[in-house]
Amino acid sequence: MPSRSEVEIQGKKLVLSNLAKVMYPAVGFTKAQVIDYYVRIAPVLLPHLKDRPLTLKRYPNGVNGMHFYEKNCPAHRPEWVKTAPIWSPGNNKWMDYCLMQDLPSLVWAANLADLELHTSLSLGKDILRPTMMVFDLDPGAPADIVQCCQVAFWLKEVFDGFKLQSFPKTSGSKGLQVYVPLNTPVTYEETKPFAHELARLLERRHPQQVVSEMKKVLRTGKVFVDWSQNDDYKTTVCVYSLRAKERPMVSTPVTWEEVKKCLTKKDPQLLAFGSVAALKRVEKFGDLFEPVLKLKQKLPPLSVLGVEGPKKPRKTASARERAAVARSTPAVRAKR
Repeated sequence: MPSRSEVEIQGKKLVLSNLAKVMYPAVGFTKAQVIDYYVRIAPVLLPHLKDRPLTLKRYPNGVNGMHFYEKNCPAHRPEWVKTAPIWSPGNNKWMDYCLMQDLPSLVWAANLADLELHTSLSLGKDILRPTMMVFDLDPGAPADIVQCCQVAFWLKEVFDGFKLQSFPKTSGSKGLQVYVPLNTPVTYEETKPFAHELARLLERRHPQQVVSEMKKVLRTGKVFVDWSQNDDYKTTVCVYSLRAKERPMVSTPVTWEEVKKCLTKKDPQLLAFGSVAALKRVEKFGDLFEPVLKLKQKLPPLSVLGVEGPKKPRKTASARERAAVARSTPAVRAKR
């Protein structure tokens, strides 16, 4: 296999390099195979990437080597790779996040060994308004994804009571994630407190199984309901993304029936999907996560969880308004 190859994709030219480099040594999975996976999964993946600021997580020497996050889109990007300007208070400047708008851009990112795709819960044009809410269920050993399935059902029961649909996907690592599509006007000042209070509610109801605080010492044998991802400065692993594990595992959408089966049979392998299995599932089911992009649901007020919200909701500044404040205020701000 040649070390460099010039290709043309949808009329755009790019050079692919080090295609024979092994990215997953345990199974001999190469960079060429990483690119091939992303090309084949692209029809269902790209709609979930479109218009969303992307944090690159690059592994230039494979999963056993060093890795780094890259929020600012590389300056050497092709001119056709689009970006979204997002104000960073910590850096006191605009950051140009990459946007994966098309297949050439996705292949370009894969060629940079961007194994994992981490996207915002918002669109770049309105970064302070999430289109969805997420709960990242992280098991503390000896708990595993089986225990996450139980917690996921407790979350589902709550949302079913509010007549809201929720959708599960594997993290591609140890845990499970539950998404609640909104696609209606809402801010992180509403979704984050709601997610936090719901995590606390589950902890109060199931103190032996659930924890809502981030301290790792509290997580042993329990499932941490990570509510904190509901924030404009954070990104979460995108559906269909590869994960940098021993094998090329995929963050895969699943049905509630599959979650129930895993819980009943207590078999974590029932919710473990590699790249080949993920592609086969798409052929069989299509995009199980499509409703997350389209379904419109209204977030209930915080009071439905037994907590009173602020009497007068604060007006959320636009990104440009926030940038203006940042430029004129000398106070030290938390780094993004």
